[in-house]
Amino acid sequence: MDFALMPSEILGVVGESGCGKSTLARLVLRLEEPDSGHLYFQGEDVYSLDEKALEPFRRQVQIVFQDPFSSLNPRMKVATMLMEPLLVHRVVASKVEARERVADLMERVGLSRDDLDKYPHQFSGGQRQRVGIARALVLNPRVVVADEPTSSLDVFVQAQVLNLMLELMEERGFSYVFISHNLSLVGQVADRIMVLYLGRVVETGPARELVREPLHPYTQLLVNSVPVPDPSQAHLDTLPPLGDVPSPLDPPPGCPFHPRCPHAREICREGSPPLKDMGGGRQVACYLM
Repeated sequence: MDFALMPSEILGVVGESGCGKSTLARLVLRLEEPDSGHLYFQGEDVYSLDEKALEPFRRQVQIVFQDPFSSLNPRMKVATMLMEPLLVHRVVASKVEARERVADLMERVGLSRDDLDKYPHQFSGGQRQRVGIARALVLNPRVVVADEPTSSLDVFVQAQVLNLMLELMEERGFSYVFISHNLSLVGQVADRIMVLYLGRVVETGPARELVREPLHPYTQLLVNSVPVPDPSQAHLDTLPPLGDVPSPLDPPPGCPFHPRCPHAREICREGSPPLKDMGGGRQVACYLM
């Protein structure tokens, strides 16, 4: 897997459960160690740094977790959770300054200063995710990894939280790695989309073009699975996939999608197709192209 994230860009990462989205998030944050490969940030290979040298990276790359219910410590007040990174990284000179900074941030994410003295169980799901967003932004990072940040919320709250995340990005100028199984949602917010299947990139390109005209059979399947109010306006006339998703622990040889692809040929079973440049910033890993 080889990709880059540009300044102030939203890179959408989509795919079904088990395709490697959350594993990618943990690798980008170096919460897991890879078997091989490199991750470059500001010219340094993050995977080669020791814990002390990692401190600037930890400060600059943060995450908004999927589950607002389990990602907050139930024994800690919000003030303690938000102030801790400022004190650990010595961003502020005192606890008084730290509290004032996090109080301003709480108001910016739509909560009140009084909420600082509450525990997570005293908030709704949407409010907890706002706290999670505040925690990710308290150090003014350059990159935020959002791992399915709205999937556990109802539709109305999803829209509120998503709009807040986009507003904060415009204000602060950081980049998003926006991970989701919802291609329709990612297509609305991302600048560029990367489609994963069983841990491999099968297609990447500008978001609007990729959703409007998907090239890889798997991407076509994802686009066509998005419900539309009028059946006559269905996105694509594609054949349904064959069989079940293979185990990521025992992926098939060749193209990872070939056991389910209705267009598979013999060559698809023999070797993994490389990403082919299709022009216009688009790449696809498919022998049919």
